Amino acid sequence: MTHPFFCLHTHGFIRVAVATPRVRVADPAFNVARTIELAQEADRRGASLVLFPELGISAYAIDDLLQQEALLSAVEAALAELIETLLDIHPLIVVGAPLRHRGRLYNCAVAILRGRLLAVTPKVYLPNYREFYERRHFASGAFVAGEEISIAGQYAPFGSDTLLEASDFDGLVIHMEICEDVWVPIPPSSRAALAGATVLLNLSASNAIVGKSDYRETLCAAHSARCLAAYLYSAAGQGESTTDLAWDGEALICENGAVLAKAPRFSDAPQLTLADIDVSRLLAERARQGTFGDCADVEQGAVAFRRIAFDLAAPRDRDLGFLREVGRFPFVPANEARLAELCFEAFNIQSHGLEQRLRAAKIDKVVIGVSGGLDSTHALLVAVTAIDALGLPRENILGFTLPAFATSARTKENAWRLMRALGVSAQEIDISDACKQMLLDIDHPAARGEALYDATYENVQAGARTSLLFRLANRHGAIVIGTGDLSELALGWCTYGVGDQMSHYNVNASVPKTLIQHLIRWCARDARFGAETVAVLTDVLATEISPELIPGEATQRTEDVVGPYALQDFNLFYATRYGFAPAKIAFLAWRAWRDASDGAWPSGVLERDRVAYDLSTIKHWLGVFVRRFFETSQFKRSALPNGPKVSSGGSLSPRGDWRAPSDSSGEAWRTSLEDIP
Repeated sequence: MTHPFFCLHTHGFIRVAVATPRVRVADPAFNVARTIELAQEADRRGASLVLFPELGISAYAIDDLLQQEALLSAVEAALAELIETLLDIHPLIVVGAPLRHRGRLYNCAVAILRGRLLAVTPKVYLPNYREFYERRHFASGAFVAGEEISIAGQYAPFGSDTLLEASDFDGLVIHMEICEDVWVPIPPSSRAALAGATVLLNLSASNAIVGKSDYRETLCAAHSARCLAAYLYSAAGQGESTTDLAWDGEALICENGAVLAKAPRFSDAPQLTLADIDVSRLLAERARQGTFGDCADVEQGAVAFRRIAFDLAAPRDRDLGFLREVGRFPFVPANEARLAELCFEAFNIQSHGLEQRLRAAKIDKVVIGVSGGLDSTHALLVAVTAIDALGLPRENILGFTLPAFATSARTKENAWRLMRALGVSAQEIDISDACKQMLLDIDHPAARGEALYDATYENVQAGARTSLLFRLANRHGAIVIGTGDLSELALGWCTYGVGDQMSHYNVNASVPKTLIQHLIRWCARDARFGAETVAVLTDVLATEISPELIPGEATQRTEDVVGPYALQDFNLFYATRYGFAPAKIAFLAWRAWRDASDGAWPSGVLERDRVAYDLSTIKHWLGVFVRRFFETSQFKRSALPNGPKVSSGGSLSPRGDWRAPSDSSGEAWRTSLEDIP
């Protein structure tokens, strides 16, 4: 596909690679040939940046051979060959080599772009403990700044003060450090990140010992999170000297705490590890996290970095594929163990929040409307947990099912079965007559038997339910538990001033629909609320999502109006968590949802949700999201009741993650939609 929309570079992604070539000890000619082979392979696979290991041109474990004139001259010749040979390939190449400068030897990172020597950065921290004795051979680059070095007839900036900045790719600023530099309390890359570097490179040799791999991965992932950056880490592999050490060739690509890709350890073959990192996401995170900027202000002047400009010349006219996992359900981990942990945390946040509200208000009863649908079912389970924890009888939960014109027998029966199984106080109040009276009072055609099922008709029922619940709370000295969820609030699929938008306390306020399904399934597991509840909860999960407000043989389907919740939760996450434009959200959704293969679904996703969406469908429902979220429903979110923040994706409370005007224009978002083919 040649439309710019389908190219990852259009949306702020860059493909990077970490290479683990086979080396031959003290043989620069052999090593540069292997380097060239992997660089060319990375170019064929669309990489814009390729990182090689520490001292990869000479090999790392060569000890006092580093002091041999013949070896060092061979390294310089190999670099000259590398610069000349890579003239016609696209990516920026960073290799490791021992280089002489002003009578001293440095362990260096060398950046080369299409025949141009961009910069050379010396290693700052030289380990001289246990198996390492680098100070025997190298000088530290700690105080080397503002200098130049000559290689193959080219002069380039030399020092620990260099940043490489792309002039044609917003936010792409690259910093180079070497092995031990990241193992110290304040790595050079930390200050580089505060100075604007978004992609941090570590040329490492890093020998293998038992347990080191886990620590190394944790270190790199945590460092990328602390720096709000991408962190690429190389390691020496096959061919290094095993006189006293062994090598596993582990390579890592991390981004903001997540490991995007890693090389298999102890491979006999050369490895090329690739991933697509999201530079625009890193910029968005830094803009949101004000303390990152504060820290940059404190560190200002600690290192005066030189910025070396270059043109990345990343192609934007073709689909390079996408080397990055995009989960269909950003609020729901695909890993079963992590999902169970998330459900435990979310459920306890909700129940503990309600506990504290009841304790602080000195109230020992709650009122809740139980419809037999997902949201009220989950809210009731939360209420039961909170009441149990407070040592109060479950009869203090006053559950009411409030059928009206379109309530199905299935949902009403499930509401009764659930309330009985949980042992709460249960009552049914049919609101049909009250609704008919209001329709009559306002002279609505439906009161005369006409089939006009408009918003007024629907909201009369919703309003009647809420009025009853609040008056019942007054009558019994209780508070009303809200049941409306995050997805409904985002889409404005909630009636202003009634139960799905208003309550005394809403336990579901920041829980999206896609997560609530898994929370209910988690509650059903191991029959933690009693064996009788399991069948009820299972049937609730299998029931079509419907407001049940319009009578007729056909079930009123919520998702026919607002779109599939799976897609709309995806849109919500990326719009609010990262502030992505609709075109980028659509690109990610297309990558995630165009394939309906079974292997990518989190455990427990219902069969009806195991579908694929083409770009046309994604664009249509994203347009619905843009209109409903940015243009028509903010006033409802500006008047939300209290409720605990649960999801990592944030909440829409005006006192929490989302503060927005109620009368904004959606023109900018509609314009972005036009970029989607």
